[in-house]
Amino acid sequence: MRQPSAASRLLRSLRAAWRLCRAVVHVLHGMAVMVRFPVLEAEARHERIRWWSAGLLRTVGLTLQVSGVQPRPGATLIVANHISWLDIAAIHAAAPHARFVSKADVLQWPLLGWLIRNAGTLFIERERKRDAVRVVHAMAEALKAGDAVAVFPEGTTGPGDAPLPFHANLLQAAVATGTPVQPVVLRFSDAATPFSAAVQFLGETTLLQSIWRVVSARGLCAHVHLLPPVGSEHADRRLLAEHLRELIAQQLLPREPIAPQFGPSP
Repeated sequence: MRQPSAASRLLRSLRAAWRLCRAVVHVLHGMAVMVRFPVLEAEARHERIRWWSAGLLRTVGLTLQVSGVQPRPGATLIVANHISWLDIAAIHAAAPHARFVSKADVLQWPLLGWLIRNAGTLFIERERKRDAVRVVHAMAEALKAGDAVAVFPEGTTGPGDAPLPFHANLLQAAVATGTPVQPVVLRFSDAATPFSAAVQFLGETTLLQSIWRVVSARGLCAHVHLLPPVGSEHADRRLLAEHLRELIAQQLLPREPIAPQFGPSP
């Protein structure tokens, strides 16, 4: 295989550095916008979340394709496979009304942690087994209030070509409130493969290492495919978790590309 020239490597590094600088400016802009959130109506907040999330993907070099059905309005539990720190931005670009449940570790992320917290995220300390009970109650209250709540039932990031086993505990919030569950399929491709290794956030990879891999990659695209909602009333949460995982896994099998049905984000 032909190795890239020194000039090519330099150009790639410069492009990555430029993307990184743009991303930092975009994050700082988002923090400034977030200060005004308390005085904005819900629709205005959601539109700003959509704009900022799509913009973050764009600044780090990704295009966005959204396909499937429309996001369900009102109380909904959104369930997605988990690949990268980019997942939240990808889903928010398609469903900006969603409140995420995230690991408390993200609060330590520079700048992004502050943004994620102030976007209404619910945090779970996975090292504390009893903390899941607290979060399920908080999720149930949010669903009763008509909010959309988004979770990653794998509990950690996977390679992207197939979802890891789904944990069922957080699905109890939907079962207890009879809230429909909308599965969302995430996939990141690049110029060479339908499942890009550049986006994977696995093992001992740090956030900064992952960010540099993303901004250095070529032809990255975030694919967000929304499936029809699934009923949860009186469901067995473990069987529901298995069913949701299978629905998402089926969409990740090799197939013809899924054409966008309601277009890329602005």
